[in-house]
Amino acid sequence: MDTSAARTPHRLDPAGGCPHAVNARLLARGAVVPVELPGGIEGMAVLGHEALKEFLQHPQVAKDARHFTALREGRVGAGWPLLTFATVPGMTTADGDDHRRLRSLAARAFTPRRVAELRPRIEELTESLLDGLARAAASGDGVADLRRHFALPLPMGVICELLGVDVEFRDRLHRLGSLVVATDTAPAEAVAANRELLAVLAEIAAAKAARPGDDLTSALLAAHDEGGDRLGEQELIGTLLLMIIAGHETTLNLITNAVRALCAHPEQLGLVRAGRASWADVVEETLRWDAPVSYFPFRYPVRDLTVAGTLVPAGTPVLAGYSAAGRDPAAHGPDAGRFDLTRSARPGAVRHLSLGHGAHYCLGAPLARLEATVALERLFTRFPSLRLAVPEADLVPHAGFVGNSVRALPVRLAAA
Repeated sequence: MDTSAARTPHRLDPAGGCPHAVNARLLARGAVVPVELPGGIEGMAVLGHEALKEFLQHPQVAKDARHFTALREGRVGAGWPLLTFATVPGMTTADGDDHRRLRSLAARAFTPRRVAELRPRIEELTESLLDGLARAAASGDGVADLRRHFALPLPMGVICELLGVDVEFRDRLHRLGSLVVATDTAPAEAVAANRELLAVLAEIAAAKAARPGDDLTSALLAAHDEGGDRLGEQELIGTLLLMIIAGHETTLNLITNAVRALCAHPEQLGLVRAGRASWADVVEETLRWDAPVSYFPFRYPVRDLTVAGTLVPAGTPVLAGYSAAGRDPAAHGPDAGRFDLTRSARPGAVRHLSLGHGAHYCLGAPLARLEATVALERLFTRFPSLRLAVPEADLVPHAGFVGNSVRALPVRLAAA
């Protein structure tokens, strides 16, 4: 087993692309591999399921960027495309007591009751968007982009309603958020997008502070812990940024990838229609087989660690390789590359890690699952003949290597 990181690093393509072929080649090298991040920054990626599970909950692994050696030494510029992931204030870049405080404040406003109460609105919004999808297809020679007209506005609408964000801000937030999280954004454009996004979020927060309502932003502004501490201004902005971007981008990719998978595997869709699998099974298998997030930044060892036989030096920025772990044969068997809705029912089936693991497990996971389940059930009930309008090979992969999906999903809603 290789005990050194001194192997040729894999250069991650900032433009992104479908990760699965690359993941298979990298997994053949090992569960942990060196990678080259944009700007020539040395990093590592944890790709194997068991290695990732261990790493995500390791007590000597931090999220705070003060442990990021290259950043501390001034080798990361202001326009570095992954800088927001490393430095945004909030629970995704906090550790220990600070992380628990921030997560507790957010979780108190983001309760299961609030998620459950959203179901009727999710169903209502879904039906409205399906009407819009039908209109788009009618005006587009029978073809519509499902990602644009359905998979995007559903989670964006839900998270913005939950946060109390006015409709006028939503397109702008999606555009700016996409620029901020893309790994191929030019430095000057990244700086400008980040500055504008923070200004928009500050405007939203200020408006809610002046006129509180029955929404999550107002609840976050009012929330305090047992010691009376509230979210600081930067922490609030960072929390809003996290919830808006993660609250729609992940679910957008999840819905898109699930529809792609079902169109490419009609026999699996047949299992759902025959009652032999559920829409929840579709969501979980999609999360495993085609994770909506491919390589998530960052975690940093606070001391040299050996993970799955590979040395990960202290201060190294490490990517969580969710899309690779989901197809790791060592965890999911020799048919890990097969989309199979009955997989979870097998004895000894391993649960995927695509929504995280440990203290930083995705806070919005129940909402994402609810949205995707409702969306898929209503979509395929309304349009039982839905199919891709172009060959699978013609679908253009998502920009960047963090998110994993396609840029557009043209579909035909009715049989020809």
